[in-house]
Amino acid sequence: MNLDYSESEQTFREEVQNFIRANIPSTIKAKIDARQKLANEDYIAWHKILYGRGWVAPNWPTEFGGIGWTPLQCHIFDEEIGLAGIPRVMPFGVNMVGPVIMEFGTDAQKEYYLPRILSCEDVWCQGYSEPSSGSDLASLKTRAVRDGDQYVVNGSKIWTTSAHWADLIFCLVRTDTEVKNQEGISFLLINMHDPGIDVRPIITMDGGHEVNQVFFTDVRVPVTNLVGEENKGWTYAKFLLKHERAGIAAIGSQKRQLNRLKEIARAEQSNGQALIEEPRFRDKISRAEIDLMALEYTELRAVSAANQGGVPGTEVNLLKIRGSEMQQKISELLIEAIGYYANPFVPDSFEAGWNEEPIGPDYAATLAPEYFNWRKSSIYAGSNEVQKNIISKMVLGL
Repeated sequence: MNLDYSESEQTFREEVQNFIRANIPSTIKAKIDARQKLANEDYIAWHKILYGRGWVAPNWPTEFGGIGWTPLQCHIFDEEIGLAGIPRVMPFGVNMVGPVIMEFGTDAQKEYYLPRILSCEDVWCQGYSEPSSGSDLASLKTRAVRDGDQYVVNGSKIWTTSAHWADLIFCLVRTDTEVKNQEGISFLLINMHDPGIDVRPIITMDGGHEVNQVFFTDVRVPVTNLVGEENKGWTYAKFLLKHERAGIAAIGSQKRQLNRLKEIARAEQSNGQALIEEPRFRDKISRAEIDLMALEYTELRAVSAANQGGVPGTEVNLLKIRGSEMQQKISELLIEAIGYYANPFVPDSFEAGWNEEPIGPDYAATLAPEYFNWRKSSIYAGSNEVQKNIISKMVLGL
């Protein structure tokens, strides 16, 4: 296994860097630099810039509008996006439901949905978790009852990211209650603008509106919106989760956060010297950097195997576990570095147009909200405890 980058791969990295510098809109860059929240319009604008370059879905097959990049090129692209602090493409269309439709959808579904995913004509969200079905997803209760050439859907989904923006939701529903849980689930594509759908916001600890609860009351969905076979949705759900977890380690973004931690530690004082010179805190930074390097090489091993035609196995689950733990660890060190200035919480300061004087250093305002927000990373895409169970079964045979 060779983990060195070739000359052509280094040239490709430079091409990506140059593209980002030349094409990121100044309004989006200003928000990123100020660590302000991006609006839906910002994500769509960046998506369309990538679409115009042909780079919006680098991991898709060329027959469906992809580029034909190698897994290593995709890795380089993701890393450079993270290092620049640029938002990733919203994952629900390109990285989640798109591959499911490619693999299991009808020709009509592929022809209609895939081009609209690429162009961002449709914004998607994910309908998996329910109030009583999170990590135990197969216990979901949302029902879809066949009525002629339609399904009638009733139930609720929760923690639905971007549902308040979305045009469509890919949804796991129960179509058979007489079999064991995993065998009675189907995969439906539902128009979020149809009658009977109610989206209610969930305001998180950082004051943000990112997630929602979605209620379905007698929502009628054409049978043609069923992906694959009825009652085979659990197979498609597992296929999708592999794609959801694949990029969750976010190596580039974590390198950017680690660099930010070092900058703050150089600026903050401890006992008359820069915090980064304090041996115990410097040791914590060093340990985080070593752990991040180990995570990166684990991802590169998986990428190298994929480059040679291999299929990702439990490496994906391991990357999800360690990636989320690293995100949380770095956010904890940022809080420790800033000390009491992490306490003031001024929600308006995260919105575009805020021009009041910050409380403490200008880099302090967002650290606590980010810390609280990253607590979710060990839960979404399958909790870390579930990932460990999967690894124990597949690797250790327990």
